[in-house]
Amino acid sequence: MKLLRSLAVTLAFGASTLTAHAGNVLIVLSDSDHLDLKDGKVFETGFYLNELMQPVQALRDAGHEVTFATPNGTAPSVDVTSIDKMYFGGDEAAMKASEAQLTELQLTSSDTSPVISLARVEQIGYDHFDAVYVPGGHAPMQDLLVSAELGKLLTHFHENGKPTALACHGPIALLSTLPDAQAFVTQFKTKGTAHPQTNWIYAGYRFTVFSNQEEEMAKGLLGGGEMKFYPQDALTQAGGQYSQADAAFSVHVVTDRELITGQNPASASLVAQELLVRLK
Repeated sequence: MKLLRSLAVTLAFGASTLTAHAGNVLIVLSDSDHLDLKDGKVFETGFYLNELMQPVQALRDAGHEVTFATPNGTAPSVDVTSIDKMYFGGDEAAMKASEAQLTELQLTSSDTSPVISLARVEQIGYDHFDAVYVPGGHAPMQDLLVSAELGKLLTHFHENGKPTALACHGPIALLSTLPDAQAFVTQFKTKGTAHPQTNWIYAGYRFTVFSNQEEEMAKGLLGGGEMKFYPQDALTQAGGQYSQADAAFSVHVVTDRELITGQNPASASLVAQELLVRLK
């Protein structure tokens, strides 16, 4: 039933506009509805509404198909703090339109969500998909960064030069392609640093991600908790070349070969536009 629902969503989103070539974009979200913080504290989270729905709408408007997946096929959660017009340039109508579209998709429903597992994605075949997109929210820092299934998928996209787009905290998922992602992440969590591993496929790539400065400015969202580490530090020590906007929370997108990364929620729309350029 999940596969049928996924195909129904794919058809519905692909039929809105006809183009010369309709691509199929895989959107990977976290299974998790929380992030474990220091001292045993827990932060309820998920994906950010605008970081998911603005690119989904842009892809739909361009006539592309979308398929949603999580590592285990669990319905993802939306971070309720992201349901705020400030993430939509102060446009409440745009925010409500994204909410309505999310409701239409039934993406977060435990019973009717169209999401499939990454194992199912592999069964369908990676070649079926023309691009992959990973939105942010803190949830990817709970599971995507160590998902072996995601690491395998991203490696395939890397080796075949397929567009790979990630926004805000989403780029932390790139760590899943490390030779031993779990060891690297565990070391970072416990020591605040980790030794680079050889043969990381994104070593030397230019990228961006939610910055340390922005993390410090947004700490209030964590309700007094503290993250075990920041993605900027982890991805830089893994071997990436970090870039950030001159001003915090400003739009900033970096493209390097097949990789497209956006720094923060404000960058999601431009990430989508860069992805659309690659899909032409």
